[in-house]
Amino acid sequence: MWFTYILECEDKSLYTGCTNDLIRRFKQHSTGVGGKYTASHKPVKILFFEEHSTRSDALKRESQIKGWPHVKKLDFILSQNKPA
Repeated sequence: MWFTYILECEDKSLYTGCTNDLIRRFKQHSTGVGGKYTASHKPVKILFFEEHSTRSDALKRESQIKGWPHVKKLDFILSQNKPA
């Protein structure tokens, strides 16, 4: 199982990535070893994640989300967290 995720950083910026172990990856980002961006923009929480059956699907979704402007990402996150 693979995950595409969006993190909120201390400066309110958003980071999108994919992994097969969401908790481990968040810990890596939080300790500065998860990537160049999150080393200088400390993540504070996972705002969104979704599951994918393959790494390829997760990477495609990550790429799609990374192409969105900040406001669209926030609107998307809010729409996903609304009660049914």
